[in-house]
Amino acid sequence: MGLEPEVVSAPAGVVLPFSTLLRIALRTLFIQAGFSPEAMQTLGLLYALEPAWPHLYPHGEARAEAMRRHLTPFNTHPYAAAAIVGGILFYELRLANGQGTAEEVARFKTTLMGPLAALGDGFFWLSLRPATGAMGVALVPLLGVWAPLVFLITYNLVHLATRGWLFVAGLRHGSAVVARLAELKVPLWSNRLRSLAAAAAGGMGVWLSLRFGALGGTTPWLGAACLALGGGAVLLVEKKVPPLAVLYGAAALATLAGVLW
Repeated sequence: MGLEPEVVSAPAGVVLPFSTLLRIALRTLFIQAGFSPEAMQTLGLLYALEPAWPHLYPHGEARAEAMRRHLTPFNTHPYAAAAIVGGILFYELRLANGQGTAEEVARFKTTLMGPLAALGDGFFWLSLRPATGAMGVALVPLLGVWAPLVFLITYNLVHLATRGWLFVAGLRHGSAVVARLAELKVPLWSNRLRSLAAAAAGGMGVWLSLRFGALGGTTPWLGAACLALGGGAVLLVEKKVPPLAVLYGAAALATLAGVLW
C-alpha cells in the first residue's frame, strides 16, 4: 500500500504500528455492515477506528472522548470511506500529539462525506460496474460460463486497489487528499468507462442479432446495422449531442426501417 514497513508516526512521538493500520484498512471493508437509518455508517466507522484508540489514547477518559467525537451520523460511499478513515487517523494523530483541535477532525469528516459520496457513486456504481459487467457479458461467446469471472476479477482489482490508495492518501495528506483526487481525473475515466460499457453492450447486441438472425433465417446485415447505429449514437453523445435527441433519432430510424422492410 506504499506505507513504510514498520510505522507511521506523528511528529511528537505517538505512533500507529503498520499492523494496526492494516487492521483498520481491512475493517473499512465492513463499514456498511452495521448500517442503520438513524446513524447510517457510524457503527462501521467506529468499528474501523477501534484498533487505533489504544495507541492514540491509552487512558480511558481521553479514549471515551475520542469515540464520542465520532458518534455523530456518518454516511458516504462505502469505498470512498477509506479516504475519510485515513484522514481521521491523520488528524487524530495530530491531536494525540498536541497539534490541532477536535474541531479539525469533525470538520474534515463532515466536509468530505458528501463530495466523496458523489464521486464514488459516479465512478464505481455508474461507470466501473457497468463497464466491467458489460465486458463480462460481451466475452460470453468466447469464455462461456467463465465470463462472469472477468467481471468479478476486474471489478474487484480496481475497487480494492482504489480503496487502498484512498486510505493511504487520507492518512498521509488529511484534507489535502482532495488535491490528490483531482490529479486522478476521475470524471475523465468515468466517461471512458461508460463509453467502454456502451461499446461492449453494442458488440453483444450485434452477436445476438447475428445468432438469432441465423436461426430465424434473416439476413446478417441487421447485426451490422445495429452495430453502426450503436456506435454512431455513442459518438454523438461524446460530441455533446443531447441523449434524448439521439434516442428519438434512433427511434425514428427504427420506425422507418420497419415501414420499408
